[in-house]
Amino acid sequence: MHSHTHEGSLQFCDCANNILTATNEAAAQPGGGARRQVIVAGKRVKTIDVHAHCVIPKALELQGKDHMKERGPGLGDVGLRRIGEMDEQGIDVEAISINPHWYKAERDLAVEICKINNETLAELCAAHPDRFVGFAALTLQAPDVAVQQLEHAVKKLGMRGAAIGGSVAGDEFANAKFDAVWRKAEELGVLLFIHPQGTPELAHRLKGNGWLANVIGNPLDTTIALSHLIFEGTLDKFPGLKVCSAHGGGFLPQYAPRSDNGLRVAPEMDTGVKLKKKPTEYMRDMYYDTLIFTDEALRHLAHEVGVEKLVIGTDHPIPWQADSINHVLNCPHFNDAQKRMILGETAGKLLGIAPF
Repeated sequence: MHSHTHEGSLQFCDCANNILTATNEAAAQPGGGARRQVIVAGKRVKTIDVHAHCVIPKALELQGKDHMKERGPGLGDVGLRRIGEMDEQGIDVEAISINPHWYKAERDLAVEICKINNETLAELCAAHPDRFVGFAALTLQAPDVAVQQLEHAVKKLGMRGAAIGGSVAGDEFANAKFDAVWRKAEELGVLLFIHPQGTPELAHRLKGNGWLANVIGNPLDTTIALSHLIFEGTLDKFPGLKVCSAHGGGFLPQYAPRSDNGLRVAPEMDTGVKLKKKPTEYMRDMYYDTLIFTDEALRHLAHEVGVEKLVIGTDHPIPWQADSINHVLNCPHFNDAQKRMILGETAGKLLGIAPF
């Protein structure tokens, strides 16, 4: 696929000779620059990023942290700077999440942290309702509180779901103590966005060059979390639960068939949990962001989970992928309708965001 750049527009020609355009809107935008519009086969697409981060300085201070030391330029800004960067990239709406660093905090402190996070993020999103929606912060170490927080955040604050880590202070999400939270999310019909928090138990092995604690540790955390949800029967208990994971689901989709063969090879490892279908079939019940880095990785992920389960993820403002729109537009493995789904239509349905 070749790209041709012109003043004020970008054009992408695929092998079928279709033209995909992403034009820059001439009108001034709140961010101060031109806003890129994404058009696929003549149809404007509302692009939705499900994987975007922020921090709330006041909440971090309660944990003894300085938001200026957090990774990511503009991480504490949910306003004009961020909108300007979104306009440049061609992102119409960000679903913003706050990484849950409070799971090991004392209960009352964690409740206060989540209250500040949720109320402040809701205010920031309400100031620019056409550009931002929020994921709630939950005190998952106190599931009874988390249930109340989720309902309040969705019904009173306008949140579109919740952002959760990969486990909770050593407990897997498949632990029955969390069932009430998943039941409430299923009842509300909202999305749970899983963002890993690493694998600190492997800290010694992940030392050294390469930032392995993130490069390997984060996707491994997601892989373990999803595997437990599948193998312990949590997804059978809550078949309507909507789960989306960051970084393309970690390593799980890339090595999926091994999950179907483990207990065949080692039946003595079967604890007696009776699943309703093959482990890999549950992968098609969940959603995955596109924060993986090649056309082949996108093609394979779509093959394993279904293209209708893919949604844009940028990690903004962490600089993993500033070209997420072009990654999808340029991918030769998807047709126009599929590209529109990935760029925003699927996420719009999940998050209750109306199309243009």
